[in-house]
Amino acid sequence: MPRQSQAVHLVSRPTGRPSAANFDFVTEQLPPLPAGQVLVENVYLSVDPYMREAMDEGGWELNAPLEGRTVGRVIESRTPELAVGDLVFHRRAWRTHVQLTPAELRRLPALDGVPLSTHLSLLGGTGLSAWVGLTRVLRLQPGESLFVTAAAGGVGSAAGQFARLLGADLIVGSTGSAAKARHLVEQVGFDAAFDYHLAPVAEQLRAAAPHGVDAVLENVGGEHLEGALDGLRDGGRLAWVGAVAQYSSTEPPAAPRNLYQVVGKSLRLEGFLVRNHLDAQQELTDFLVPHLRSGRIRPQETVVTGFEKVVDAFLGMLDGANTGKMLVQVGEA
Repeated sequence: MPRQSQAVHLVSRPTGRPSAANFDFVTEQLPPLPAGQVLVENVYLSVDPYMREAMDEGGWELNAPLEGRTVGRVIESRTPELAVGDLVFHRRAWRTHVQLTPAELRRLPALDGVPLSTHLSLLGGTGLSAWVGLTRVLRLQPGESLFVTAAAGGVGSAAGQFARLLGADLIVGSTGSAAKARHLVEQVGFDAAFDYHLAPVAEQLRAAAPHGVDAVLENVGGEHLEGALDGLRDGGRLAWVGAVAQYSSTEPPAAPRNLYQVVGKSLRLEGFLVRNHLDAQQELTDFLVPHLRSGRIRPQETVVTGFEKVVDAFLGMLDGANTGKMLVQVGEA
């Protein structure tokens, strides 16, 4: 068994956009495996927008391995609860190997026909965020219209596919390039999508949905939130998932400047954290697995290979280099 682990440490806190200089690659010695623990070799690591916030003061510790959703394989076990070869989910990320107790992980079910990486995309926190936003917060109904911001990202692309299966009548997405907008329509199943760089969000949403939309899944903040409020019909609902446009900003956002529309249109705006809805995981799995096996839903993933690429993948994700969920493969799948 390996007695070393490669890890990435946060060594300084960024001001604005992070850079490679904020991180360091470190070799760590693994002690002999204690009774009651397992040694896990990580296979896939997730890099997510929330990690940028965790780099600020009060978040991740400096000079320590980082946190994040991870799928790995047990390669040594000293507990009867887990066997060598078991696939597990845990949050001790940004490293190649880690020693854990059974309480610190979740054994993954064997799902024939479902790729392992899906446990970090559609079946992971990404898909769960989309599912909770649509079903618990927005309570999306058949025949309704939906606007999804950052629609080519992990949460957004999952939401577009889920919404179609839930019976949405019109699904519109915003994204950062014309190529991604075409991908959303041609490959993911959106009815319309636009590049938010080309014109104001409110203007392009109005062109795609002239009669407004019933619901919004909002991932960006700023001008996107402002445009979404403008595009909602009276009595509409907005589920606020994140504010990726603001995570690296050193200035307070200028928008939204139209929050009073929440009153004027009798809107409902609700934010949520997916960690408060982990009880929905089995519900999502039961819904999704048959569609994954049939091919009606396809994971949207950008997979970067090699542990040495984890920082590059994280920075690329912040810059929109991914289509769908950004993952790093560090072990044999």
